[in-house]
Amino acid sequence: MKKYLMLALLAASAPAVSAPAAAPADAGRLWLAGDHHVHSEWSVDWDRSTTPPTPIRGGDSSYSRSRNASQAKAFGLRWMVHTDHGGPGHSAVTRDHAYPALLQARTDVPEVIQFNGMEFDVPAGEHASLIIAPGPQERDQLVIAERDFSRSEPLQGSRDTEQQMQAALAYLRGLNPAPLMIINHPSRTATGMGEWGEVTPEELRGWHAAAPKVLVGMEGAPGHQAIRTERGLYRNADAPTLGGYDQMTAQVGGIWDQMLAEGIRFWITANSDSHVNLRDGGRDYDPGEYSKTYVWARPEAGDILDALRHGRIFTVTGDLIDALELRVAGGDAAGALGDTVTLSATQTMQVEVRVRQPARVNANGQHPALKRIELIVGGRGEDGTVQMQRRGFDAGTWVREGDWTVARWSLPVPPRGGFVRVRGNSTGAVEALMDERGEDPWDDLWFYSNPVFVNIADAARS
Repeated sequence: MKKYLMLALLAASAPAVSAPAAAPADAGRLWLAGDHHVHSEWSVDWDRSTTPPTPIRGGDSSYSRSRNASQAKAFGLRWMVHTDHGGPGHSAVTRDHAYPALLQARTDVPEVIQFNGMEFDVPAGEHASLIIAPGPQERDQLVIAERDFSRSEPLQGSRDTEQQMQAALAYLRGLNPAPLMIINHPSRTATGMGEWGEVTPEELRGWHAAAPKVLVGMEGAPGHQAIRTERGLYRNADAPTLGGYDQMTAQVGGIWDQMLAEGIRFWITANSDSHVNLRDGGRDYDPGEYSKTYVWARPEAGDILDALRHGRIFTVTGDLIDALELRVAGGDAAGALGDTVTLSATQTMQVEVRVRQPARVNANGQHPALKRIELIVGGRGEDGTVQMQRRGFDAGTWVREGDWTVARWSLPVPPRGGFVRVRGNSTGAVEALMDERGEDPWDDLWFYSNPVFVNIADAARS
């Protein structure tokens, strides 16, 4: 325990990281680490011998919201979302207990920007992090969303329909300020590689199309990373995580890349899904202990939500890096994470990625090595299929500029437009391999960026 407290204090003392140069619109923005999927004692169990069922406090986690926020601060997070799951009549627990606990946590740990939210039981799906924008209506907006639309809320009957999900999205997109929804562990119920379960690619596309400013992405790296028998609780040995990431994200040219190649602004995140920590006999890490989602934002709730909504995000496990810049340029045009840059199809595209590794040790007492950076370019060919290009860099081909590791690539602009993203790892692996039972997650660390989109000038005018 002393070891973890020491490491946590070191993490808390580390400043937020700014990139070397900032455009005027980015003034005051920093890389702020956070977690959008954290459970507390208000993820209750239920005594079903009574009618209605009686909530049992601490049924799925014994931790208070203040405790979770304190751990988030200790492991270097600047923002988090409290996301207790629902159940029959749970909206009353949200209103009467979980929300007051959020207000107390904000008082107890003001250094962490804390959002009201829940793990929404998705009709015709599985789960999603629902994140409510702070404000005078934040309690009632969440209570209504849970009471009227959550799949598990009714005492009788079923809401497990696509029509119910569309009604939920219609309600959410009508709120001001707009909330966010991020689909959790999308392939956890998959039956194989490319064989989907309760969440399908068609559903992701449809839900995003229905509320593109609300349902903005999915977990790229799910939580529950501490459990070694079934990493991420992906229990099917034929459909595990790959380097700790969901198969939809980890497979180059896979579902995420296909969506990006279609021009869909759909982002990935990473989180803890913390219920009970490994130290306390559980299967989880604390918020920020292993996985982090970094947003390029000012330390303000509104700008953090703006970053999540517009893709100014990268994800990382094991503190492999703590800052990332991705720049795509051609002539006078340039774009960064989440941006769209318009170039001529005849131009040469300049791609540059800059990453920084932390000076401090991670929560496992390591300074993990960075052994590979990979730049990934995708787009659609004339026949409509996804075309991928990849360029890998290691210590022999990247350059060092002060604290930054830099990789650059010049290549033709994708003729029909596309996207650029980057990932890297601590092992040197070219592909993210299927995670085996019993492997140590600290030995296989990755980071993934969100993309920069590339439009073609002639196509943009037509």
